Amino acid sequence: MTALSRTEFDFNKQTAKYVGKVRDVYTINDDYIVMIATDRISAFDVVLPKGIPYKGQVLNQIASQFLDLTQDIVQNWKIASPDPMVTVGYKCNGLPIEMIVRGYLTGSSWRSYKAGAREICGVPIPDGMREHQKFDKPIITPTTKAEIGEHDADISKEEIIARGIMGRKEYEELEEITLALYERGCQIAAERNLILVDTKYEFGKRNGQIYLIDEIHTPDSSRYFYKDTYQDLFDKGEPQRQLSKEFVREWLMENGFSGKEGQKVPELTDERINSISDRYIELYEKITGKVFVKEPYDDIYVRIEENVKNMLSRLPL
Repeated sequence: MTALSRTEFDFNKQTAKYVGKVRDVYTINDDYIVMIATDRISAFDVVLPKGIPYKGQVLNQIASQFLDLTQDIVQNWKIASPDPMVTVGYKCNGLPIEMIVRGYLTGSSWRSYKAGAREICGVPIPDGMREHQKFDKPIITPTTKAEIGEHDADISKEEIIARGIMGRKEYEELEEITLALYERGCQIAAERNLILVDTKYEFGKRNGQIYLIDEIHTPDSSRYFYKDTYQDLFDKGEPQRQLSKEFVREWLMENGFSGKEGQKVPELTDERINSISDRYIELYEKITGKVFVKEPYDDIYVRIEENVKNMLSRLPL
């Protein structure tokens, strides 16, 4: 078993390459992008030193499926997924805001609330709430898009508009799309005995139109609880059974790492890596209802290159 932690390709009419925290993105002819979901894993905006086998395949295949299942709500960047770890789509000009939608008080929002915050990104949070409690209605807590090595920053709707980052009409259109996507995600999750707790969406524009870009409803961008045990565990004040990357963050925090300067990432043993891999596969199978088929790592670079080249040969370049 191994992991794909980096790629170095030179595709026909390639004009740029961008290395994100998890994905390697190749721009083709300034009109298309080839997004390769590597096995890198990040937490607290830090890329951990070792990759997680099959993580890239899990992320790409979940995102690909949900892009197809939500294209009636908003057009998206995907053209095709020619390889289990690759999606090819339209190049869009990314908007500088990530739209985070929360249905429950958990994760970073709970940590802020527990520390005394009663407002998140300009959204008031009432007193007396408990960890993992459901909000009366989902809230949107946007963040700015950070440069590599920097942290995303919370920002309010009014600040986005006041600073001229986005006009009110366009931002409110994004709010409407975000809530519709989240509702669809909740419906699909419920069919699988899951709760879509919170998630984030990224958008871009192409020819003046809004497009959903990047990933959607994956364990890196979303948090899921098991539906059938949620209420009982909440009533008892016990931790929720969840499928998300939060278990990685919790393990890091338990071992003295939360992304702060001077802290050291704890050792990722083979046992730890395999357990994280198993959790990602578990989420794939739970949220899609499909058995995960592990693609071999033998000749993975050759496989990806051939699949992408075949795909690009069918596009007007």
